[in-house]
Amino acid sequence: MRIDIIRTYKSVHTWTGIVAGLFLFIAFYAGAITVFEKPLERWSSPPAKLEATTLEQAHELITLTNAVRPESRRDFTLHLGESQEIPARLTWQKSREDDEPLSASLTEDGGILVTRLRPPGLAQLVDDLHRTGGLPGDEEVGAAVMGVVSGLYVLALVSGLIILLPSLVKDLFALRIGPNLKRMWMDAHNLVGLVSLPFHLVIGLSAVVFGLHDQIYDVLDRVVYEGNLQKVMKNTSPLAAIPRDRRPADMLPPQDLLARVHALAPEFRPYALQYRDAGTKGASVRVWGKDERYLMRGKGMVVISPVTGEIVNTDYLPGHQSGYSATVAAFFSLHFASFGGPPVKWGYLALGLAGAFLFYSGNLLWVESRRRSERRAGGPVSQSRNTLWMAALTVGVCLGCVAGISAAVVASKWLSGKVGNLEFWLRCVYYAVFVSAVAWAFARGAGRAGHELPWLAAAATAAIPATSLLAVAVPGLGLWARDGSWGVDATALAGALALVWVGSAARRRARSGPRDSVWARTPMEATAATAEPVAEAAQ
Repeated sequence: MRIDIIRTYKSVHTWTGIVAGLFLFIAFYAGAITVFEKPLERWSSPPAKLEATTLEQAHELITLTNAVRPESRRDFTLHLGESQEIPARLTWQKSREDDEPLSASLTEDGGILVTRLRPPGLAQLVDDLHRTGGLPGDEEVGAAVMGVVSGLYVLALVSGLIILLPSLVKDLFALRIGPNLKRMWMDAHNLVGLVSLPFHLVIGLSAVVFGLHDQIYDVLDRVVYEGNLQKVMKNTSPLAAIPRDRRPADMLPPQDLLARVHALAPEFRPYALQYRDAGTKGASVRVWGKDERYLMRGKGMVVISPVTGEIVNTDYLPGHQSGYSATVAAFFSLHFASFGGPPVKWGYLALGLAGAFLFYSGNLLWVESRRRSERRAGGPVSQSRNTLWMAALTVGVCLGCVAGISAAVVASKWLSGKVGNLEFWLRCVYYAVFVSAVAWAFARGAGRAGHELPWLAAAATAAIPATSLLAVAVPGLGLWARDGSWGVDATALAGALALVWVGSAARRRARSGPRDSVWARTPMEATAATAEPVAEAAQ
């Protein structure tokens, strides 16, 4: 391959990676955590006293709730199984804008008890960081920005692969550990990128569609559907199979509906029944569940009539989908790891963290390349301000994200039940830590902050298992340690130890590394008179 072609693709790879890298670090790190969203919710949610409402009593609960609270008929969910996150069998929202659902359960005297549920907030915060790359403000705007960033990410992947093609066989599994740290980081960066390339392509392409979802549909509406897309989507919706009919009608008990679903798909495991227009002839029930033998859109679903018991739509039921639906579901499933059970989830956690390393190491390689370019240009062996700023920004954003998420996890347990809007307070904690870390990196410089901020992130992460241990040791603090959540503590402890190692290695580098590196304790900075010609020559 001609040198000029490789140079062109290297430039594309470098600048698309630099522009997208910091956003993608946050998205990948938060995304890796969301794979274990349920254990995280369990860790952060206080134990709730579950009402003893059996499945056989569910029909009575539905009838009483619809009679006492008529607004629940429009849309309510009957939860199956014992769940500490949903401490009631029936929940609904008074309006679509209501963020805190109501719950109903049977009382001993044959009535119902209606309470308001407060969402945990932590899982929603981490998921929002994953979708928006940490951009505050309007979530839809942040998601659209990440759609564009994901497009640059795919371009960086393709151009990086083209750069490596000439030496692919020779350098595929090369990891040269030695005094040449830049070569070692380059080998690690290339190895992680090549080994996980299929994963990154799936994540990148699907993220473009997810992030630019609204914009894509707007274009389709104008170009293909001539302004009728909403009507087409409504007519092809799974619920469209049951026309709305407001005439009253009796409904079958939930166990009868579940028996019919089981007869159709024995391996499908329902966990919720979502009713619409209950008590009418046009009522419908979406039975939500999982069958991890198949690729799903996060969760599977079958639509059934609670009046006749007829199964009317299986477009989202694993193993019963059309070719198109199964293909679309595969993209969702491969992005969200909603298949294969725990082994796949742990694999996605590792791949997500490896992806975060890919973007972090890419920025570090760019910074080191500037030093090499300045030497070749014959200028002073000192760092331009642009290089120093990029190094500080990389350290501050990446380690600030890690520390901020860990601090928010800890705060979710300490603040639960003590503040009104928990999610708002968790966002405040995250952004306070994140912004402080970025400011600290610019104030102290990348050399000092590079070994100071890992200790901050390690302390915040170690506080997760420490909080659980404190809950056991001092019960009067109002904390809790729940069965089934110790995996969160063990993983956090391993992460804290890894961050301690990173901080120690960065400190040794700052003390004994080259004096003209940005990672030195006091890097040599070019003066205003010399920095600009050197940077210009390097380009």
